This record gives sequence, structure tokens and C-alpha cells, in this order.
Amino acid sequence: MRDKITAGAMAAAAVLALCAAPFALAQKSTADGIAEYREMLQDGNPAELFEMKGEELWTQKRGPRNASLAQCDLGKGPGVVKGAFVELPRYFADTGKVQDLESRLLSCMSTLQGLDAAKIAATPFGKDEQKNIEGLVAWIASQSKGMAFNLPQGHAQEKQMYEVGKRIFYLRGGTHDFACASCHGADGKRIRLQDLPNLTKNPGAAEGFGAWPAYRVSSGELWSMQRRLNDCFRQQRFPYPGYASDATVALGVYMGVNGKGGASTAPSIKR
Repeated sequence: MRDKITAGAMAAAAVLALCAAPFALAQKSTADGIAEYREMLQDGNPAELFEMKGEELWTQKRGPRNASLAQCDLGKGPGVVKGAFVELPRYFADTGKVQDLESRLLSCMSTLQGLDAAKIAATPFGKDEQKNIEGLVAWIASQSKGMAFNLPQGHAQEKQMYEVGKRIFYLRGGTHDFACASCHGADGKRIRLQDLPNLTKNPGAAEGFGAWPAYRVSSGELWSMQRRLNDCFRQQRFPYPGYASDATVALGVYMGVNGKGGASTAPSIKR
């Protein structure tokens, strides 16, 4: 009798294992399928078109002062682009602020070219000068592709912005009582078919922060980090943050510092 019970239990366990196997395989194949899809799209990523536009805009004389951005200091000296992206956001003495790439470009467009930074910041994403910034961001990011993130934390304001970014990351609110951490604060989370990187540590922080700007297939546009964060606030049912605001820059510092040592893959391609 005991042998029959044991045999029956083993048979039942085998049936359960067989039933569970397709589910496990489906889970694995879904993640693998998305990765393969992105890899295929990466070859001929439309972001390259934005990169070409950005490179042209960098040297093109524009604005009331008929000047280029070739002398813009992104943190490594006037006109130096290579390696700048993986060290942003950072503190800039001339503005007395910690700035990310987008806010730094606004400063350079204002001081060098005489363009109205406030007007550009208020322009909808994908329109007019905002579209030009997206091109510039794509090209500048591409010049540091594969390099390791190494955001400076030597200045008091850089350290302060990291702590502010951390507080905002865990701040819950809105109609759904969400925070950034609700989706990106732990390992193994996903929404629908999308794996959600843990932005509080590596490798998730580098993989998440280091992939933007990215070309969004679903919208047919290139999104900068500012646009990505804006959409995150929308999904949290929070009010939209101001473009290049201290809040979004602080979040960039928090994610970027957490991703130290990870390689930049921007501009990448997303669903």
C-alpha cells in the first residue's frame, strides 16, 4: 500500500512539473524574445538620424548671436564632448548649479547663441527647439557610448542633489500612492511584458539610466531623460515636473551615481 501511495505521489509531482514547464519556458521566451527584438532593431536604430542632426547643430551658427555650440562646456572643457555624458549631472561653477545634459544645453544655448532658455523649456516635447535638443542629446550621448558612468560627488551641491533625488525616488503620492520605487525599487519586478530595472543599485541603475536618450518605437520619436522622467510622473498620476527642473536633475544624479561603473548604451532603442 505504501509503495502505491509513493508511486502515486511521484506521478502527481511529475504531472505538476510538466504543467509548470511550459509556463516557465513561456516566461523565459518572452523576456528573451523582447531582448532579441531590441537587438534586431538596434542594427539601424533610427536614433542615428537624430545623432546626425545633433552633430550638425553643434557646429551650426544659430540664434540672435549667430554662434555655434562648439564652445559649450559640458564639464570637460569648452567643446569637449567625448566622455562628458557619463559624468552628468554634475556641478558647474558658471551657473552655480548641478545640471544634467538638457539643462546644461539650455544654458549654452542661452549664453552662447542668445536663445531664450525659458521659452525652450516651455515648448512641448518634440517641437521646435525641443526637437533640436533631442538631436543634440542623441549625438552627445553617442560620443560616450560604451564608457563607464562616473558622476562626480566631490562638490557639496552634488552630494545634496543625490540625497534630494533619493527622497524624490521614494516619495509616494498622487491618486495611486505611487513612487518611483514602486516600480524600480526592487529586483524581479515587471509590468506586462516589460522587465523593470532596479534603479537603486547596479546593474539595474546603469541599465536603466544609461539607456536614455532612446528611440521609442511606439511613438516614433527620440526621448531624452527629461522626457522619460516626465512620462514616469504621468504614470504615477503626479503633476508634470518642470523641464530641466531641480527635481528631475536630482533624480538623474541619484540614478547616475547608483549606476557608477556601468556602461552607457545610449542612444538605445525601446518599445
